[in-house]
Amino acid sequence: MKHSAIRAAIITVAVLVTASAAHAQVIPLWSQGKVAFGVYAPNENAPPPGAGGAGRAGGAGGGAPAAPRPKPLYTVGGAEKLAMNALYDYVFLNLEGAYDPDAVKAMSQGLRTAKATSRKTLIVRIPPISADGADATKARVKEIFDAGADGVTIPHIRDIDEARLALSFFAGVKADIWSPANPKGTKIAMLMLEDPTAITQRVAIANLPGISVLACGIGSLAQAIGGDRDAARAGAEAGTQQVLVETKRMKIANMLTANAKDVETRVKEGFLALLMQGAQADEAIKIGRAAAGR
Repeated sequence: MKHSAIRAAIITVAVLVTASAAHAQVIPLWSQGKVAFGVYAPNENAPPPGAGGAGRAGGAGGGAPAAPRPKPLYTVGGAEKLAMNALYDYVFLNLEGAYDPDAVKAMSQGLRTAKATSRKTLIVRIPPISADGADATKARVKEIFDAGADGVTIPHIRDIDEARLALSFFAGVKADIWSPANPKGTKIAMLMLEDPTAITQRVAIANLPGISVLACGIGSLAQAIGGDRDAARAGAEAGTQQVLVETKRMKIANMLTANAKDVETRVKEGFLALLMQGAQADEAIKIGRAAAGR
């Protein structure tokens, strides 16, 4: 019996060590200043690459309008596949254009499969406050956390007042938000600055308590800047770097999209959450992990 008890204890310890090694939530990584790598949750109803004209109003020849795009689809099975990929620390579910609470439930359930290689973090982007109002946004923050997600992203924060309002939603639903001031927090509050006015107020916004991730939406910022395309891109890059300075100062994370060509540069610059998309996502993450010493 003694030998059996000892053997059982050894097995238990081994299992715990294995589980600990596989655990890869973003919060422990960010707390140590390490980079987390993630992917957009793929829309399973998206048209295949190269399917020109899908969802567009008419082709080059002025024919009949193309069929409308189908509703985005996210399933438990699709999430399970993501959960089994050891490269991913987090999954980013983009519901900004079409909010769907059932998608959050499906992704949360699938990512928690027993086949998961690690405990993937699920971060959900919702429509901006300016789209549907403060009440709807606050209700969605609660709904998403109740559905099992780990974080909520509120995009298109226009100024310091709207940033304060957005953060009040997290406090209002009593979410235990991780930040340097609350290192034991378990949930993620992410704000995105995608407007020139918000960029000018970046210092004051970064100083607000309760932010886990502050990011510059580089593509949207370029559109907001407008004018010459190259100048807009340069301005958006400058804004991205300015926000990065503030996130480093406050020791919070900064998320940015990346690819195989620029991920090594973004790691060296100090972004703590790099987000990939498409068929080359795994290749880009492998490069990024190598650059980050992971």
